[in-house]
Amino acid sequence: MRGVTARGYGVAAAAVVLLLAGFRFGYPDLVVIGVAAVLAAAMAVVFALWRPTLKVDRHADPDRVARGDPATMNLTVHNASRFRAASLVAVDRCGGRDVPVPLLRLRPGKDTTETYAVPTERRGVVPVGPLQVRRSDPLGLIELARGYGGTTTVWVHPRIHLLRAVPAGLSRSLDGRIDKVPHGTITFDSLREYVVGDEMRRVHWRSSAKVGELMVREQLDTSEPTIVVLLDDRTQAHPDPETFESACEAAASIIAAAVREDLTIGLHLVSQEKTGPYLDVLTEVELEDGDLTPKVRHLRTQRLGDTLVFLTGPGGRHDLGAVGALRGPYPVVIAGLFGDRDAAPVTAGHGMIVVEAADGLEFAGAWDGVRGW
Repeated sequence: MRGVTARGYGVAAAAVVLLLAGFRFGYPDLVVIGVAAVLAAAMAVVFALWRPTLKVDRHADPDRVARGDPATMNLTVHNASRFRAASLVAVDRCGGRDVPVPLLRLRPGKDTTETYAVPTERRGVVPVGPLQVRRSDPLGLIELARGYGGTTTVWVHPRIHLLRAVPAGLSRSLDGRIDKVPHGTITFDSLREYVVGDEMRRVHWRSSAKVGELMVREQLDTSEPTIVVLLDDRTQAHPDPETFESACEAAASIIAAAVREDLTIGLHLVSQEKTGPYLDVLTEVELEDGDLTPKVRHLRTQRLGDTLVFLTGPGGRHDLGAVGALRGPYPVVIAGLFGDRDAAPVTAGHGMIVVEAADGLEFAGAWDGVRGW
């Protein structure tokens, strides 16, 4: 960013007026003052245009952190100039605020390290950088700001609360930890090319004859329980954004519990389609306008798992019946309703389990108190 200050514009205008008046009316003193103003402006340009040679390296520790946990940014600035020391005013842009970075008499070939805390009070992606170095001439006529180094991001994940109970739907894994049905099943999933080490009894000879190379059957354990988390990210469902933060915490807690129990889990949003690690998706997601009906239709036709968990806010109370109607394709349907504790008790019907809570921590306690998954 480059700019002439108000003082610079004033000096330039004064130089023009003084030179014109001096030459026009024959006043050499005015000409001398005008020339001095021109020289001051020229020296300001030369001073401000000098660009220090700096190398910037930044490292976040850690770069992924739960909301409210500490995270630090380690910033190292190296003066790559061979002749001149740098005394500069620098700021690092971090999540919408400027962090001062002192660069006082940074000698050639030397470096300095600055460490500061990254704000993690809010869930989201915190952009950091680039380092902005500001230079101004001694008279303050011209001021320049240049960026050095790249940018990095710190991912502030939702808080995770410990959930001891994990719903199992109507299936169980083969290790016997979940036993709502007596046995699991293995079924055909797809074909792939043979690799060394595959069992010959898994070779599909008919397909191998057609393609001219050995093809092996891939099999899938269909008895492994699958949890589907549907996060309501509609603006109308969360008049108070804090209820959405609580819903994100609940989703993160369920995901962490499923991973701990080695269960399959899927995360879906009502208004958006996002891919990537689930905690990163929960970090990036924001409220948007959307319609629940297409998502309910998709869940009904696809049957993505055994247990459906719907997390919503006060504005989603009237949609619990539509979600509860999925009790057919999904043996267990659970709804988490946040920020609506003072309203009338929920009567969703269809055998839906409703967990009402003020925040993520209260949801974890109420979740573990549910019986009859």
